[in-house]
Order: sequence, then C-alpha cells, then structure tokens
Amino acid sequence: MLLEVRNLKKYFSTPGGDLHAVDGVSFGIEEGHTLGVVGESGCGKSTLGRVILHLLDQTDGQIFFEGRDITHVNKRELKELQKKMQIIFQDPFSSLNPRMTVAQTIREPLLITKMYPKDQIDKEVLRMMDTVGLARRLANSYPHELDGGRRQRIGVARALVLNPKFIVCDEPVSALDVSIQAQIINLLLDLQKERGLTYIFITHDLSVVKYLSHDILVMYLGQMVEKSPARDIFRHPLHPYTKALLSAVPIPDVDAKLNRILLKGELTSPINPKPGCRFAQRCIYAKDKCSQVNPELEEILPGHTVACHYAGEINGL
Repeated sequence: MLLEVRNLKKYFSTPGGDLHAVDGVSFGIEEGHTLGVVGESGCGKSTLGRVILHLLDQTDGQIFFEGRDITHVNKRELKELQKKMQIIFQDPFSSLNPRMTVAQTIREPLLITKMYPKDQIDKEVLRMMDTVGLARRLANSYPHELDGGRRQRIGVARALVLNPKFIVCDEPVSALDVSIQAQIINLLLDLQKERGLTYIFITHDLSVVKYLSHDILVMYLGQMVEKSPARDIFRHPLHPYTKALLSAVPIPDVDAKLNRILLKGELTSPINPKPGCRFAQRCIYAKDKCSQVNPELEEILPGHTVACHYAGEINGL
C-alpha cells in the first residue's frame, strides 16, 4: 500500500460554525494504481487531495505514505516528502506564473530542491518537455502564448520533473476541450505505465474516471458514501447517490432510453451537520432512521463498500 488515509477530517471555521469539508474519509491505494474520486462540486474532493499533500492542515485523522506516518511533519521532512508527492491543478492558466517561460516553470522545482547540478538542469528541463510532448521551440514561450492543452502539459511536466511516486490530479482536464482532454488523459496513462506512478484522479466526469481508474470513491458533502473497483461501481452501483450520478452520464446512442434520476429536496448544510445520513433529504428511499443515525461503511459485496442503512434492501442483496 503506497498511500493510506484513516478517518481524515478537515473542518473550516465559519461565523456559523465548523464547515465539515472532509469528514472521516478512509481508503488506501496500491502502488501503480489510480483512485478516482468523484462527486458534485463542493463535496470535498479537492480539499481531500490538498490535505493529503499538506497544502492544507488536517483537523483529525492519519496519513501514511510508504508505510510511514506523515500526518505531522516538520519543514525539512515536508520538503523531502514533496519530491515524492506532487499535484496537477485544475486550471492550466491560473496555476502557472504568467511571468515565467515554459523552461523557467519546469526548472523552478529543480532549483528549489537542488536535485541536479546547475549544468544538468537545462538538459533535464528539455528532456521533460520531450516526455510530455512539448516542442523544444516553446521553451522560451509564456503561458498566454499557448493553448490550454500545452499549458496543461507544462503543469504535468512541473509535477513530473522531481520524479515523484504519487500525484494528485485535481480535475486536470475539466477546463479543456474534449479532444484535448483525450490527449492529456492518454499522456497520464502512458506516464503511469512507464514510471509506475500512483494517481488520485479527482473529477466530476464519470465517463473520464471510468477510463483510467482502478478503484472509484464517491463523496457526498465531505463523506465517502461508496467505494469499489471501477467496473463494479458502473455495473452494480449500491448507493442511491451513486445511482443518480451514473444516470446523468451521456450515452452515445440517440435511440437509447434514458432513465435519469432527478434529485429533489434541499442540500444538507455542511456547517455543523446533524446526525444522520447527509443524503437523506434528497433520497427517495429514506426512512426515519436515515435522518437520525449516521450510516457506517459496510462491505456489501467483495471489495465494494457503501454507507447506506438500506443498501442491501434497495439492491436485493
């Protein structure tokens, strides 16, 4: 197990109380695998990734990397850790310094970490540009001179240049055209095969996550509601929220009958949430118990866990 997270929590203080952005999430990722994290905007996906990388401090819980507890690390340990753990941000424009050229952006992590002698750094920058498919003639170009696909390749190169083992991909293709999305996804898959990389791939696009994930974790208002191997969650979704998400995936067949599940009801406030299932107010299967008792994650099928009091009853299991 390369990465393991136990009961991870991240709360933000607000005038109305604590906002539970990530609330008791636990999972593990095998080396060389991809965990897809999906859910609506605001469910805590990106916060989860940032807490794991120590871009945000956790409120509670533990993080283990390569068998070592990295929940609390000092500055020196964090600097060493960041060589092994990197992130690709969502927006390929705002995540780049507009005053730095392509080469300067990729070179910066090498200068900070001093991984190579100065006379080798430029060679490493060019090699990394070749790796991610950036023409060397673009080395002195600025971000505003490039399209979204090339800008995101800079982000990929910057994350890879330190030769990490683990990368958080925070919706890296959501701001790109569909054709460019395919190029970046295929690039990430090729790099994973070549380098044995481990990914957390955060997205709201289930068709994308199906293509590249080994396992999928579904989040709703800060909590994990379902986790299983990617194939199983598409064949046999168990949680009502997962069923609703999958029903919204476009089908490339004009004659196909669509069975959309429209969620009604109000969203539960993530600020000091009351006991009970946070999806209960929007769930057609909800009963009194759902609004009173927090559902625990249970393994309903082999390797397939779900947090729902009536998952077995709903799915005939």
